[in-house]
Amino acid sequence: MLTIGIDIGTSAVKLLAMDENGKVLRTVSRDYPLYMYDDGRSEQDPEDWWNQTVDGLKALCAGLPSRDIAAVSFSGQMHGLVALDENDNVLRRAILWNDQRTQAQCDYLNDTIGREILLENAANVALTGFTAPKILWVKEHEPEIFAKIKKIMLPKDYIAYKLSGVFATDYSDASGMLLLDVKKQDWSDKMLEIIGVKRQQLATLHHSYEAIGTVTPEAAKETGLPTTAKVVIGGGDQAVGAIGSGIVSEGMCSVSLGTSGVLFVAADNFAVDKSPAAIHAFCHSTGRYHFMGVTLSAAGSNKWWVEEVLQTENYQAEQANINKIGTNPVYFLPYLSGERTPHNDPFARGAFVGMNATTTRADMTQAVMEGVTFSLRDILVRVRELGANVDTARIIGGGAKSPLWCQMTADILNLKVEKIEAGEGPAFGAAILAMVGAGAFANVEEACGKLIAINETYSPCKETAALYDKRYPVYTNLYGALKDSFHVIATQ
Repeated sequence: MLTIGIDIGTSAVKLLAMDENGKVLRTVSRDYPLYMYDDGRSEQDPEDWWNQTVDGLKALCAGLPSRDIAAVSFSGQMHGLVALDENDNVLRRAILWNDQRTQAQCDYLNDTIGREILLENAANVALTGFTAPKILWVKEHEPEIFAKIKKIMLPKDYIAYKLSGVFATDYSDASGMLLLDVKKQDWSDKMLEIIGVKRQQLATLHHSYEAIGTVTPEAAKETGLPTTAKVVIGGGDQAVGAIGSGIVSEGMCSVSLGTSGVLFVAADNFAVDKSPAAIHAFCHSTGRYHFMGVTLSAAGSNKWWVEEVLQTENYQAEQANINKIGTNPVYFLPYLSGERTPHNDPFARGAFVGMNATTTRADMTQAVMEGVTFSLRDILVRVRELGANVDTARIIGGGAKSPLWCQMTADILNLKVEKIEAGEGPAFGAAILAMVGAGAFANVEEACGKLIAINETYSPCKETAALYDKRYPVYTNLYGALKDSFHVIATQ
């Protein structure tokens, strides 16, 4: 038995083929354009996702016995608005998770409708990344498009629809739309009324491990997949990445150093964070719940610094001269795309603070990595305030390829940090969900127990952790000191 995991990311689609023992047989990646603008807009063309997925599947399936491909499942960038008309034509480019155009709509939802109403009916307050404010923006600014919308989808659900012909989503991804009653695991009639959409415009809801159909003959011809392969709906990238790391039990934690940075904690029971910190209460791909906080530019900050500013792609060389662990006087605020947790501020901006005439290139590279990790500590502090007992984290994402960043994460968070053998994150988690959906395992927990193994552990250094404990309050004070200036800069 073979399964395929497909991760619809922000920069590329990543595809993975796995056997029944959890061995990754082949991986394929295909890039596609990202359209970002100075005013905070961020968009992609869903047809680019599909075309590159098709191309990737052809390459992935070549040489594999197609009859053995039992199922395919998905991970996807969350919150993106995909709008189709009555003929299933894409009405406009998808508005993405890191798009910041919807502050006015969020203010309306949070202040006019009211945070209490949102928390009661959707378990979360409105953030610019979420889907519902995007729908309101289209309704207000593109009424001719809004009037034509027959299907509202999330990114990975568009690919699932193209493969299966079934209009479906899952609870984990739907949790980030601000349209789902997370506790009841059903669309919220109150939120639909507020936003102005109807149930028939939204997909049927499923658990992430459930098969929604099989590959259509048309999709099979395009991709090389067999028509017997089940299409398992999958989930949002963070929940599925957590599955790929084995974060399935109460209090287990994952740290993702992808384009965005995420701290994710599994929970058996539903809870709501009523503070302004914007810790999300979402459904997990296991069928239960999780807490999640997001810093919008994690490895994305490092990519910006290394590739755009330093004009190189040699990340290893840029880290080789870092030698002030715990004592670097330079700080970096990683708010290149605004910030979500804990500030919920689309006007926040990136900043270096503390340079002097002796500051080196390595110091600033180090500051970028430390600033991202401090922002993850912001999330951990709040999650612990909600009662989570976390002492170990499993690290995933592109930043996890750096041993230095893994150790830095252990020291700054003061947690034992583990890496698993399969470092493919969400695509691997999607392949596990496909395995469960194909019937190979009774549930997600059983599958993760069988298929996931730890191969590296980073323990916090007591002395270094103490140094970072002293530096962390300086970092937290910087946002408050610069907030007003950020808002002036962002609105000039």
